[in-house]
Amino acid sequence: MGLLSQGSPLSWEETQRHADHVRRHGILQFLHIYHAVKDRHKDVLKWGDEVEYMLVSFDHENKRVQLILSGEEILETLQEQGERTNPNHPTLWRPEYGSYMIEGTPGQPYGGTMSEFNTVEDNMRKRRKEATSLLEGHQALCTITSFPSSSICCRLGCPGFTLPEFKPNPVEGGASKSLFFPDEAINKHPRFSTLTRNIRHRRGEKVVINVPIFKDKNTPSPFIETFPEDDEAAKASKPDHVYMDAMGFGMGNCCLQVTFQACSIAEARYLYDQLATICPIVMALSAASPFYRGHVSDIDCRWGVISASVDDRTREERGLEPLKKNKYRISKSRYDSIDSYLSECGEKYNDIDLTIDKEIYEQLLREGLDHLLAQHVAHLFIRDPLTLFEEKIHLDDANESDHFENIQSTNWQTMRFKPPPPNSDIGWRVEFRPMEVQLTDFENSAYVVFVVLLTRVILSYKLDFLIPLSKVDENMKVAQKRDAVLQEMFYFRKDICKGGNAVVDGCGKAQSSTELATEEYTLMSINTIINGKEGVFPGLIPILNSYLENMEVDVDTRCSILNYLKLIKKRASGELMTVARWMREFIANHPDYKQDSVITDEMNYSLIFKCNQIANELCECPELLGPAFRKVKYSGSKTESSN
Repeated sequence: MGLLSQGSPLSWEETQRHADHVRRHGILQFLHIYHAVKDRHKDVLKWGDEVEYMLVSFDHENKRVQLILSGEEILETLQEQGERTNPNHPTLWRPEYGSYMIEGTPGQPYGGTMSEFNTVEDNMRKRRKEATSLLEGHQALCTITSFPSSSICCRLGCPGFTLPEFKPNPVEGGASKSLFFPDEAINKHPRFSTLTRNIRHRRGEKVVINVPIFKDKNTPSPFIETFPEDDEAAKASKPDHVYMDAMGFGMGNCCLQVTFQACSIAEARYLYDQLATICPIVMALSAASPFYRGHVSDIDCRWGVISASVDDRTREERGLEPLKKNKYRISKSRYDSIDSYLSECGEKYNDIDLTIDKEIYEQLLREGLDHLLAQHVAHLFIRDPLTLFEEKIHLDDANESDHFENIQSTNWQTMRFKPPPPNSDIGWRVEFRPMEVQLTDFENSAYVVFVVLLTRVILSYKLDFLIPLSKVDENMKVAQKRDAVLQEMFYFRKDICKGGNAVVDGCGKAQSSTELATEEYTLMSINTIINGKEGVFPGLIPILNSYLENMEVDVDTRCSILNYLKLIKKRASGELMTVARWMREFIANHPDYKQDSVITDEMNYSLIFKCNQIANELCECPELLGPAFRKVKYSGSKTESSN
């Protein structure tokens, strides 16, 4: 969600005039926080998840499904009935990019006891029930990553995909100028439309998203879309790709995230690094978005789509023209994988060229920051602020952090290192960001518990997953491919215990800093990484099981955790499908599908209706969930049955 300031948004030209002011004072705000809490230790483990939801409406008579643009109204009611009435309400609700989206989190962070794992799914169920109670009988709350779309009128990117229906506004004056995505589908909070407009203005053209089409038996070859009335689209679109042109095609997708509070800044930096190597693995495991703008694509994850959807780099910054107006060549979008490790043990694996603001870097070194943290912040601050509110230009740097968060929260990376807010009792945190949201509360709980347990094991066993960061980038690209969980190989460290002593205070001297021996890592399947292979790798699930055996855990909690791990284990082995694979199979077997990579209205309706039935436990889906899924009937759904 990011920083949600209130006030009067400035135009891009006005924002640009204040860019240096925001960066300068953002660094001062960060330094005030850093000096105040850099030595803070012994914060207790706290953590929480974020689930993003889409609101849909079923037209059972005409076999159509649309996205409901009432997220702001529903959010207002949820907040009024919840946290504003009771500060200890078990759920919190926040806005998201789409007017058809809302975000739910637990009302209070979870703590460090093992029994907390047994409350995650129950809390997610409460969220689903609360929001669903405000919907009409033909409406539903869906946890789908990307609205699968149909090809005629009810698809994300075609007239009629929203309720009420709006036509896109590709002429000047609109926020996105999209051929497909109407501005009315953007959340009404000024941050979101301003972000959309200013990304386009800064870039100098609309964003460009090209997703490879899945070549089925009857898919045209080459597959070519034509845009005769739009020269920009005609030039930007690529053969054999589905073309999209708006931030909404990325930020309008849903995800699942987890944030952890560490006991100290050193522990937070260590977790940031270790989890960065896990990001592509878990992303492939959670793959859930194979369809875009009414077509079957050849990718399974949203990451590259959302990265392109907010890519504000100019042609100069992308290396397409000589640098004249801009200062830097920038290798990635603002939304991408991390560019540097933060812990001492990660330094020798920082093999990616890092573009930094040298003046900021030198300023941070003078203020006592170490090289690694200074370059991380100086790299974030090569970016311009994208939104600025008139009332938020001049701030008290000692007690506010809006200018720092302006830059920090618009660097959307796989991991986010989060300093405490000023004058708060919140500690140093890291956010794990690559997961795709799943259909059911059971699945989402399984992925959350898996990642949280992994952090406990990393810290308890002093594990070391680090490999050259360039290899993590390669893994991120591979992870998005179709069926990557079964078909692709990933670079992973072979001996995760080697040199793993004192990982928070230092990394020992197992090897010299000049050694980057390739024998430290090798290509592995996700099945090997998760479940292990004798003589190759012990497997993350066996390590987690070993950890559980040594912990005091009540019977109910242990059963829940084992059920969650069983789902992860079977997704990794292929015994159970990922959501993306299940969706592909559903469409491929639909009687209306013509093997042409096109999704019709009725196919779209059937798929979303089935997803909603599965989410509310109104039908079984063993190929997706297996016997580990506890089929406790859920009473929160008010969606009508389809004849």
